[in-house]
Amino acid sequence: MRIPRRKGGAGPLAVGVPSRRAQVAAVFALAALLGVSVLYDSAHIAASLRRHGAGPRAYAKLASDDAAVSSASASAAREEAPAVEEETARPPPTKGVESAPVEGTDRPDPPPPPQQQQAEKAEAEAEAVAKPGATAGSSLQDAPLIEEVVQGGGAGHDGARAQVAQQEGACDLYKGRWVYDEARAPLYKESGCGFLTEQVTCMRNGRRDDDYQKWRWQPDGCDLPRFDSKLLLEKLRNKRLMFVGDSLNRNQWESMVCLVQAEAPWDKKSLVKNGSLNVFRLQEYNATIEFYWAPFLVESNSDDPDIHSISDRMIKPTSIAKHAANWEGVDYLIFNTYIWWMNTPQMKTVHSGSFSRKHVKYNEIERVDAYWKVLKTWSKWVEAHIDPKRTTVLFMSVSPVHMQSEGWGSPNAIKCFSETQPAINYTKKLELGTDWDLFATAQRVTRSMKKVPVHFINITALSEIRKDAHTSVHTLRQGKLLTAEQKANPRKFADCIHWCLPGVPDTWNEFVYGHIVSTPPQQQMPGEQPHR
Repeated sequence: MRIPRRKGGAGPLAVGVPSRRAQVAAVFALAALLGVSVLYDSAHIAASLRRHGAGPRAYAKLASDDAAVSSASASAAREEAPAVEEETARPPPTKGVESAPVEGTDRPDPPPPPQQQQAEKAEAEAEAVAKPGATAGSSLQDAPLIEEVVQGGGAGHDGARAQVAQQEGACDLYKGRWVYDEARAPLYKESGCGFLTEQVTCMRNGRRDDDYQKWRWQPDGCDLPRFDSKLLLEKLRNKRLMFVGDSLNRNQWESMVCLVQAEAPWDKKSLVKNGSLNVFRLQEYNATIEFYWAPFLVESNSDDPDIHSISDRMIKPTSIAKHAANWEGVDYLIFNTYIWWMNTPQMKTVHSGSFSRKHVKYNEIERVDAYWKVLKTWSKWVEAHIDPKRTTVLFMSVSPVHMQSEGWGSPNAIKCFSETQPAINYTKKLELGTDWDLFATAQRVTRSMKKVPVHFINITALSEIRKDAHTSVHTLRQGKLLTAEQKANPRKFADCIHWCLPGVPDTWNEFVYGHIVSTPPQQQMPGEQPHR
């Protein structure tokens, strides 16, 4: 039997096919289902982007001062002009001025290099069969500094805890804005802290404006715990706090010393520098705030605390015991390593022998791979030698530099020279040459540590805004204050790496303070004597 064709020659009508009305209904139902799915996916992606602060990452290495001169051909006309004048003081901004909000200080992690992926996979497989019962630290590492830290940090100030505006029970302290506030900043006076080095005393060294001291960090949805030096010192009684790392951690150590030193009379406090170790002691509290020089954390040819300006840098990525012997028994350890990695895109690694040999055998590997190897060596030492019941470990994220003024929309400026305001009116993404791969590697390694939780202090994005707060030409060069001629050549001599004090590192220490004062009392080991 032949099946009749539809009118209009539409072709044979297959047996069992639904009617046209049923087909139309099915199409509409499918379209509605797809629409709901698309809306759900869009909402999910948007939420993910908000959580992770997606955005482009800048990949660049820091050029040396001489290289910076040679690469500035576009500015040749300016360089031929007479000596650049000193920056002039500008009127302070109106009270209440704020920087553009930092929406996402946590960036999505780029995929690790293949070598890291293989090693991490092997470690994960090994951990899967490890004995149960290890304390997981990922919840502390993945989450931002949460409400209980903020509340705990405020205890003891005017007899009350800091007030927290809750947002879904948590607050990301690293998401917020800079607020100009003469009433609450700075936390101390440059002239009132006799322990500051000439490297960071910008006002004493000739800077004419002090607006950089008067900005405070304001998180969205909550307040930073008000820094209470007496409360902190009570927490540090009979204990040791140590910063370990490079000159940026030394910058932060000087800040911490100045934040607490006024609580002790002059004859009850002292500062002793002995090689790589600087020890500030407060006798009435039997407490020390220390700094240990180890710019790569592992052994390197830059370990001399005084003579380390070496362009051809080499490291031993698995040799940490020599430095780590000085970290044993410390109650609060604050690590960093970054700026010394930025000299070249590759790092020279040595596996045996001495750096002082005339011909040192080395391998040259990508910077991020070497950085990962070092942090894995460091993390293994921490988990093997640190008891989390008595020692708190923190890791500072990278401190940004301001060498590339086009990155904040001022292509005619000379690095950070003459900058007196934060990047509060720049609405685009800041592109400063920060190595976000190193940032992500440090974040990934600290998150992976299971036995000893490590608090990752995310200072990078909020510090990128502060182009105004570096020492610039108001600092030292090879141990001496810059001369007038050197100050007139900021392209070569302006230091846009280190920070004036009081200044940005004080805010970093407010984050550290929040962690310290909110930690439960530490256990004293049986037979252990109080720190002397």
